[in-house]
Amino acid sequence: MSTGTILDKIIARKQEEIAAGKNNYTLGDLQSMAANQGKPRGFARALFDRVRDHQPAVIAEIKKASPSKGVIRDDFDPVAIARSYEQNGAACLSVLTDQDFFQGHDDYLRAARNAVELPVIRKDFMIDPWQIFESRAMGADAVLLIVAALSDAQLEELNHAAQQAGCDVLVEVHTEEELDRAVKLNAELIGINNRDLHTFETSLDTTLRLSEKVPGDRMIITESGIHTAADVKLMRSNGIHSFLVGEAFMREEDPGAALKAMFFS
Repeated sequence: MSTGTILDKIIARKQEEIAAGKNNYTLGDLQSMAANQGKPRGFARALFDRVRDHQPAVIAEIKKASPSKGVIRDDFDPVAIARSYEQNGAACLSVLTDQDFFQGHDDYLRAARNAVELPVIRKDFMIDPWQIFESRAMGADAVLLIVAALSDAQLEELNHAAQQAGCDVLVEVHTEEELDRAVKLNAELIGINNRDLHTFETSLDTTLRLSEKVPGDRMIITESGIHTAADVKLMRSNGIHSFLVGEAFMREEDPGAALKAMFFS
């Protein structure tokens, strides 16, 4: 689906990456590698367990750069960051693997996951089932599906592939129309991105507005724009207890200490 944004450029680049990748590994190769990964760590379960215990469920993100902000963290050690997050109360990790736009790498996910016991989501732009099995083959316990980048048929296909691969799915939305599509997909985890991918402007009102329309049996994760303990308090007072936070932690000397200060002080 064409959105007329940087998302189009990213998706076009993904298509090139996938075509190149398929020259190295067939879908069957990746399915075998995924099956050999053993049991996933339970990404969704980790979030639901925290919320059931009346704790904030924090998906702490490992991110070096972004298209809108450029390099966010020069001193970038995924293993040290992952351990710091785990020691300071993160429920799960999110690791950027897109190279061209976010300066991520598949090896960052492997290294971070091997360093901790937490479940890990691969934060990338999924458009082909091949990527889903690639994600599980590299150890990811969950994958991200961005509704703005996918047709309903693609969402169904990728969601089915994730079930086959043993990955949980976080379905990301920004508008009411996208939310309706995520709900129809029976998405268990619905991420509401407060950042408009057309303008890169951020408003926490996006989560507050859309959350009212999410069925009660789904988990809402608020994404982007959470920078202070006051932001956390605002969300929790409105019944939002799961968070994906990256930049606010990445800009601090000790990302884990920043997590603890924002959520547990």
